[in-house]
Amino acid sequence: MHKAKTRLCKLVARASKGEAFIIAKAGKPVARVTAIDSPEDSQQKRIGFMAGQFTIPDDFDHMGENQINEIG
Repeated sequence: MHKAKTRLCKLVARASKGEAFIIAKAGKPVARVTAIDSPEDSQQKRIGFMAGQFTIPDDFDHMGENQINEIG
């Protein structure tokens, strides 16, 4: 953390050029620094990641309806 404080200007310049880095305190990561316009982390792009790769049947909302009605 101390190194990050003393080198903040250089670190910000590197981040603005697309370089991402982690700031740690006592050996534990506490922050990730990236440019604002950098691509989001792939783990954050989970919603919709399989869009267009399969289709949902038209009767999806009613699948199993007969069996449910038979139960009660």
